[in-house]
Amino acid sequence: MVLKVAVIVLILAVAVVYFTKNRNNTDEQILLNSSYDYIILGAGSAGCVLANRLSENPESSVLILEAGGSELENINISIPLASGSVQLSKEDWMFRSVPQKKACLAMRDKRCGWPRGRVLGGTSNLNYLQYIRGSRHDYDGWAREGCAGWGYRDVLPYFIKSEDVQIPELQKSEYHGKGGYLSISDGTATPLNEKVYARAMAELGYPTTDCNGKSQIGYCPSQETVKNGERCSTVKAFLRPVMGRKNLHVSMNSHVTKILIKDKKAVGVTFVKDNKKHVIVANKEVIVSAGAVSTPQILMLSGIGPKEHLKSKGIPVIADLPVGDNLQDHIMTFIDFHDNSSSVASLATISSPITILQYLAMKSGSLSKTHLEGTAFLTDNKKLPPHLQFHFFSISYVPEITQEYIDNLNLDPKLKEGKEKEFQERKDKNIGTFVVLPILLHPKSKGTIRLQSDDPFDPPLIDPNYLDHPDDIKTFLRGVRESLRLGDTKAFQSIGASPQDPLEAYAPQCDDLPRDSDEYWVCRLRHYTFTVYHPTSTCRMGAKDDPTAVVDPELRVRGIPNIRVVDASVMRNVPSGNTNAPTIMIAEKAADMIKNIDSVKYIREKTGKL
Repeated sequence: MVLKVAVIVLILAVAVVYFTKNRNNTDEQILLNSSYDYIILGAGSAGCVLANRLSENPESSVLILEAGGSELENINISIPLASGSVQLSKEDWMFRSVPQKKACLAMRDKRCGWPRGRVLGGTSNLNYLQYIRGSRHDYDGWAREGCAGWGYRDVLPYFIKSEDVQIPELQKSEYHGKGGYLSISDGTATPLNEKVYARAMAELGYPTTDCNGKSQIGYCPSQETVKNGERCSTVKAFLRPVMGRKNLHVSMNSHVTKILIKDKKAVGVTFVKDNKKHVIVANKEVIVSAGAVSTPQILMLSGIGPKEHLKSKGIPVIADLPVGDNLQDHIMTFIDFHDNSSSVASLATISSPITILQYLAMKSGSLSKTHLEGTAFLTDNKKLPPHLQFHFFSISYVPEITQEYIDNLNLDPKLKEGKEKEFQERKDKNIGTFVVLPILLHPKSKGTIRLQSDDPFDPPLIDPNYLDHPDDIKTFLRGVRESLRLGDTKAFQSIGASPQDPLEAYAPQCDDLPRDSDEYWVCRLRHYTFTVYHPTSTCRMGAKDDPTAVVDPELRVRGIPNIRVVDASVMRNVPSGNTNAPTIMIAEKAADMIKNIDSVKYIREKTGKL
């Protein structure tokens, strides 16, 4: 008992030191200038990169505006395994979709949860840290469709430029970089990675690969944006190291209300901070980097968007463009498998004093990983992008986290008792559970972002329109079937996992359908549809004659050349994989466009790569 108390006291002491160290790193209040060369709206995955790169020139003045506060105020942000607990905090916009007709049917009011970062670093502080670039075929497809300069060989150097890979096996790869701002670490956390996941995929004919290397297809041990055991968000990687630059100002808790446009030219922005309205002049450009949800909202509030929609909200139309159209997102569902090897992480091991002390003292152990420790990409045709992705999540759900599970996924509260019972039964039987997440990579269903009103403080209307196109449910169902095939492998069976495990999940809406029938799984998919947090393409780039495009390949808003959009909203289509790395790449490339630097040639000459 005495030893236990001593350990707890020691943990608390280390925690106090940790908190003090981080909380003392506060952000000074600055006196804003009346004008800046570049005003960046949003300090998220793209905005932090832009602020760094544009302020490299001491002759350029840069202001970045962020609606949220400092990431240092929430210690859970820095802990990789605590990613889920940042959702529904004040660092989250806590968006919800509009009610869906063909998906999310088990959610409260049929509205999907849509977490988005409202903090320095944006959603790179809420995500699960996966570093995945997408398929070379994605970017070559963008180029073929009129986005000159965005082919794979054009964008690869920008991925390399950002990266500081910490994984020994990849440090000599021509596809990876050393010395960049963004630290990429090994995310594998348990023996399941190599002994079960990789072996099972090999039994199905898929090799272990570097999914950010020559070929994306196969099983890929996780690569995570982690540095020394802590989340390496874009604020930590790109913004914090340069916040001392005299030509860079960062203004937090600054809610942008409008871009000021005169004679088809942006002249400044208005925002609210400390309950006061501020107006700042833009000498050169306004760069909108507020993400695939808030960027279209800001543009529409400023008179740039679909004409009829803006008129219906009483907003004068400056440019009639398809802003907010073409919304794309990845969706997933949960397929649970048993683990009798005691390899999967449990709440008991994660929250043990030894684990906590190990993390606080050395930034190592279970808390330093997300346990989303592997991914796989599947294709029928290697000349095309993969159509399915799996994530392998080595965490066992327990009854103690049922409420967080319900809240984060916005599930109907009526499901709580059933899910709690399911988790309790596993716990009573001492059954560990890991999760396979089949992901639909290229949905044909497209959604929209629209304004609720002309009030900039009203959340936008988010309609992902999930599973509306009939082909999407067919491909999603294939993902389930491929997941279930894993249960037939010797690797899965070696730890007691079988195809019957997923049928034990609590899904009362589908109980009257034959178990394991296509009808049963379609029911499960339409009810338990979850975002993978990858919204894109709401300000799509394209050629000047492309009616679906909002920005040109230089990312300039059509008709208003000194407004650029730089974030995931400009993606031609959602890429094959997680979107944080591609968003950072876009910002790196955009910074060079703005500075008119040919970094592709420079990077190739400097590194000798590609």
